[in-house]
Formats: sequence, C-alpha cells, structure tokens
Amino acid sequence: MKNILIPTDFSDNAYRAISYAVRLLKSEDCTFYLLHTYTPAIYQSEYLLHSPGQLGLGDIYRTDSEKRLEELKLKIVTDYNNPKHNFITYSAFSVLMEAIDELVESKKIDLIIMGTQGATGAKEIFLGSSTVHTIKRAKCPVLAIPFDYNFEIPKNILFPTDYEIDYSLTLLKEVLFIAAIHKSTIDIMHVCTSYELNEKEKTNKNKLDHLLVEIKHKFHELPDQGIIDAINSTQSEQHAQLLVMVKNKHSFLENLFLKPVINQIGFHTSIPFLVLPYQLLE
Repeated sequence: MKNILIPTDFSDNAYRAISYAVRLLKSEDCTFYLLHTYTPAIYQSEYLLHSPGQLGLGDIYRTDSEKRLEELKLKIVTDYNNPKHNFITYSAFSVLMEAIDELVESKKIDLIIMGTQGATGAKEIFLGSSTVHTIKRAKCPVLAIPFDYNFEIPKNILFPTDYEIDYSLTLLKEVLFIAAIHKSTIDIMHVCTSYELNEKEKTNKNKLDHLLVEIKHKFHELPDQGIIDAINSTQSEQHAQLLVMVKNKHSFLENLFLKPVINQIGFHTSIPFLVLPYQLLE
C-alpha cells in the first residue's frame, strides 16, 4: 500500500496533478491524502490581537475548505472510480510546509505529488514557489507535474547524475517502484569532463548499476557542457516522460534552488520532475 500526499488549492493545475497521480498508480493499492491549507491574513492578525470581532472567521474558512475537499474527492471518484484507491481529506489552518511535514511524518508518506505554478508567460518558469519550498524542505520524494503536461506512461526515465552520490535502495525506492510497474527504461546521464572517473565515482556508478539490476537501464556519457543544456537536450532526444534528480548537499540541484534567479536561468522541463532528497541517504 502506497501513501501519497497531494496538496491542492482547488485549481485546474492542482487537479491535473491528481489526475496524473491516479493514472500513474492505476494498478496499485494506494491511499491518497488530499491536503488543503488556509491561512487568511485578516484572521491571523485579528486572532493574534485577541479581537472578538473575527473569532468566527476561522470556522468559515475551515467549513469552506472541508466542503471543497469533499467535492474534490467526489469528483475524483466519479472521474476514475478505482477500487484500489482510497482518498482521505485534510483541511489545516496552517502554512503549507508545516502541514506537509506533519502528514509526511504521521502518515508515513512515500511520495508527494503536486502541480506546478502553471502558465506564467515565461517558458522557463515551471516551478511555483510552493513547489520549490516543498522540494527544498520535504524529507520524502516530491514529484512536480507541469501545468500543461498530458499524461504519458513513463516508459523512459531520465536520471542525470555526477556519481558523487553513495546510492542506496532507500534513496531509489520510488524510482525503482515506478520503473518496475511501468516496465520503464532508466537512462542515466553523466556529463563527463576531460578527466576519467575517479575511484569514488567508479564505485558509486557500479553500485548504481547493481541497484538497477532488475530494471532496464543505460549509461550515457555526454561531452563536457552545461548541465542544464545537457538535461534539456537529452530529455528531448530520449523522449523521456519523467526526469529524476537527487537533491544532494552541495549538488547542482541544491545550489539551483538556493539561488534567487532560479526562474531566470533556463532550467525548465516539459515533463514530470521527481526530486529525491538527500535525507534518504542518511
């Protein structure tokens, strides 16, 4: 049984992520936790000042949130009607990440699936602030679904790596799971410099090869170039339907999310993007 957390703001974008999730895991027994958080600013300020004038406002927001979650649950069941899938709703007067942290811990969440920011007029901007914050902080894998992505079975999974990671089954669990149920091929992409792999990199590559022994996989060495260009070109050439990266400490991906120019440097993907957190290595 998989435990999947899906935050929602009731937008079309969020429903696309739900649609992707239930189709991706169509054949699997899953419990989906639908989470909506609300933090009305006026209520927060009045509440902190202990003003009696707004004491009922929180109840109004909670009732509305719970009602919309039940309507959403009914729509999903009506649209997909999968007896393997169970849906549980959570409405929380909280900031999103605090609610996510709590549910990840208490419900032993395997994977967070969420929509991205949506159309913004800029091709490069595909991760909204909520998605970025979740990826930066979550201690379990996060799968971000682009706003305009039309579902495809992930037969080809692109996995860029620098072989600096001591891979483990715990880290790769969700990738292996997705690849196994969809009989996917994993394309491991490495941008090589003019130097050969050092002993540590060779060891890590061999360990990765061993961990993927039951999954069809290929290793690709690309000439020295920018990692973003390499990802974008390989993604297109391999017709990948899923991009996977490890957010390791001091890695390209970790550094990318720490920079305020993330939305301006051309890092974008038109396919779902699965991020594996370094906490799974510890």
